Formats: sequence, C-alpha cells, structure tokens
Amino acid sequence: MSAAGDRLQDTARQTALALPGVSHGYPFTPALDVYKVAGKVFLIVTDDPDEQIITVKCEPDHARAHVHAHASITPGRYLDKRHWISLGPGPGITEQLVTDAVEDSYDLVVEQLPGRDRPPAR
Repeated sequence: MSAAGDRLQDTARQTALALPGVSHGYPFTPALDVYKVAGKVFLIVTDDPDEQIITVKCEPDHARAHVHAHASITPGRYLDKRHWISLGPGPGITEQLVTDAVEDSYDLVVEQLPGRDRPPAR
C-alpha cells in the first residue's frame, strides 16, 4: 500500500462526501466503494491495497487528454472507457487534480438529472 495511493483515495473520498446529496456504499463488491448522487454513480474507489485507483466520469475529450498527459490515468477500469477514467498514484497526480476530477464527475452526473432530483447547488 503506498502513501501516495492512500492520499489519492482519501482526497477523492473527502471531496465526494463534501458534495450535496452524496451517498456511498458497496453495492457491487466489498472491494469497490461506490459514491452516488441521486442514485447515479460518479466515483468508484477501489479498496485493494495492490491497486489504489479511483474511477470517475469524464467528458470524452477531457478523458483522452488526461490519458495522454498522465501515465497513471487510464480509460475507466469498470465502465464505458470513453466516458470514464481511472486515476492511480504517479507523477503529476496531485490532490488538486483528484479534487477537480471528482467534482467534475459529480457535476456531469448532476447535469443529467431531472430538475426534481438535483441536489441543492454547491
């Protein structure tokens, strides 16, 4: 387990839990901590000490740019590889990048929700 991986995942969790209307749990497997807004997934944290990654929703153009810019960002591990990316510890993966990725993912999901299901603005 790496300290960098722990920080990446802790930053993602803290960022997600600070957003309005977020719930989390383990609906798929005990190794995947899933964060949702209005029942829609926006963050998956992999609880595996050998593979400390997070997976977030991302606009396809931004996803491609992130994958090309960072060796430790890959197309989404568990979901549609055009719309999701996985981030692992590595060069250039800062707390700010993780925070921005989680918030952007949340915003993408909220934008797709019907008005009645949207949480209060942040």
